[in-house]
Amino acid sequence: MLRRVMEFGWPVLGLAAAIGTWALAVVVFDVPEIVLPSPADVLDAFLRVPGYLLGEALTTLAVIVLGFALAVAAGLAIGVAIAASRIVELMFSPLLVAFNAVPKVALAPLLVVWMGFGQQPKVVMALLVCFFPVVLSVAGGLTSTPVELVELARSLRASRTQTFLRFRFPSALPQIFVGLKVAMPLSAVGAVIGEFSAGDEGLGFVVVQSGANSDTALAFAAIALLGVMSVALFYALVLAERTLLPWVRETTSQR
Repeated sequence: MLRRVMEFGWPVLGLAAAIGTWALAVVVFDVPEIVLPSPADVLDAFLRVPGYLLGEALTTLAVIVLGFALAVAAGLAIGVAIAASRIVELMFSPLLVAFNAVPKVALAPLLVVWMGFGQQPKVVMALLVCFFPVVLSVAGGLTSTPVELVELARSLRASRTQTFLRFRFPSALPQIFVGLKVAMPLSAVGAVIGEFSAGDEGLGFVVVQSGANSDTALAFAAIALLGVMSVALFYALVLAERTLLPWVRETTSQR
């Protein structure tokens, strides 16, 4: 019971320490509100227009979740293809690495030209930013199946499909979830980048408009909401991993 309490208590304590340090720095260094608002100013900005901010947060949340879902689908397909064929790996892995190195911010104006304003360029941006970790984790997990499992599949005369479904994919799931947990916050980053360039709604748009109006506190309120959403989505994945893969915690060492 105490361990459960501490699992929730330490993050709360860390958040309180960060907010306290932030508030103290603003007071000690006498930072103007337009440069760095205090936590109290940010809270006041949120309470000024809570309905507006929550509505924009839901818009951004939809982009994040849809972009992430498409990235998972694309990442699984490409990762399985790379793991299944050495030729595919040699042909396309360098292209994937090169594409991942391209600054996605540079693609945002092009997406607007190709797709116009609206949800599509924002969702595609979220997809582009977060799909590479999924591909990497899927391909890595499927190509690092323990030898004893492969030998067991051969001894049972399992077909290639049966080996994949019964041995390789379940064995790869822990590593795949690592990629998913890396990709989820990146999806939020991609969604906001898309809203910077192609949005007329969403938290990214709120940040841009607030900056233009010198309302820094409102911009920080939008950023704080984005952070809360990202943390909630990340821990939703953690919960899904613990629910779907209970054996991982039982067979690995814990701190």
